[in-house]
Amino acid sequence: MTVRTRVAPSPTGDPHVGTAYMALFARALALQHGGQFVLRIEDTDVARSTEASEQNILSSLSWLGLTWDEGPDCGGPHGPYRQSERLSIYREHVDQLVQDGHAFHCFCTAERLSEMRAAQVAAKQTARYDGHCMSLSREETERRLSAGEENVVRMKVPHEGNCTFNDRLRGEISIDYAQVDMQVLLKSDGFPTYHLAVVVDDHLMGITHIIRGEEWIPSAPKHKLLYEYFGWEMPELIHMPLLRNPDKSKLSKRKNPTSIRFYERMGFLPEAMINYLGMLGWSMPDGEEKFSMDEMYEAFDVDRISLGEPVFDVDKLRWLNGRWLRESLSDEEVADRLSDWALNRSNLLAVLPIIKERIDVLSDVVPMTGYLASGMPDIDETDFD
Repeated sequence: MTVRTRVAPSPTGDPHVGTAYMALFARALALQHGGQFVLRIEDTDVARSTEASEQNILSSLSWLGLTWDEGPDCGGPHGPYRQSERLSIYREHVDQLVQDGHAFHCFCTAERLSEMRAAQVAAKQTARYDGHCMSLSREETERRLSAGEENVVRMKVPHEGNCTFNDRLRGEISIDYAQVDMQVLLKSDGFPTYHLAVVVDDHLMGITHIIRGEEWIPSAPKHKLLYEYFGWEMPELIHMPLLRNPDKSKLSKRKNPTSIRFYERMGFLPEAMINYLGMLGWSMPDGEEKFSMDEMYEAFDVDRISLGEPVFDVDKLRWLNGRWLRESLSDEEVADRLSDWALNRSNLLAVLPIIKERIDVLSDVVPMTGYLASGMPDIDETDFD
């Protein structure tokens, strides 16, 4: 079996360090076994997805050295690698589920669903779809579809019993089907939800191992059911612990910079970033804290991934970055890195049209653009009041 892993970010904002964290370990597993690492763009959130965000994801992962074998920029035999370009594929598969009796059209209005959930919460019940439209006859469903009535497609979920699945790091996990919602698979606008698209894409792209955050564990029963409905083999699941702030809260930009671009612009080294992300979830057999990506991949063992809560501490990252600067780079190499960082050509090209009419000699540029070499500005929302 050829090991194939993937990272599948959504282009809805700045590239998150959590994306790089998952990509690092997914790539490590693939390379360790001589396999392939795939980059897929999950851009079905039409309102929030942007081309600029996608380009930032690609450039940030490339800056870190997390290159991929197949993706939206380089193509591959399993494309397209953007979900927005795969809509006909999802439509075909959701139609198959409906035809086979594993999914159904739901015509419930937003008002009815809101009232249903409010009643369930008041009764201290799990908020989940009540199956109202599941009992509609084929004739009634066809009539309402022909009339153009707005609808979604939901998956069927057993009323009782447990879903049991295996996680490589955690062993056997069992979740009561009573806690699993009849998930919407296809929205009224024809776009799939994450749960349909991820299962279809992972299967058609030949993904064998899924490394993702532990927040997806409650969704695993839905995904396992879909694999069973389609008659496909489910990839091996590896749920990683989430990155945390020093106070153990979930990593968020309110308490810690989470954008990869922030650390690039502040002058952190990609080698140090990769080293730090690697040591958050894993450790070298000899206990050495400073190691390169190649050294990590050579010694990597997925079963040694830690289930402890990894704390993303910027001070620890700065300390490690300092070690890389002092111990691994010559003076010439530091000078080259500093020049590339401070005199970033793309940044200069962005500001030159604004300042060009105000300079007489090149040295006039310095006081006007000094902020470009000072990292990210220390500002918050109050500065815009």
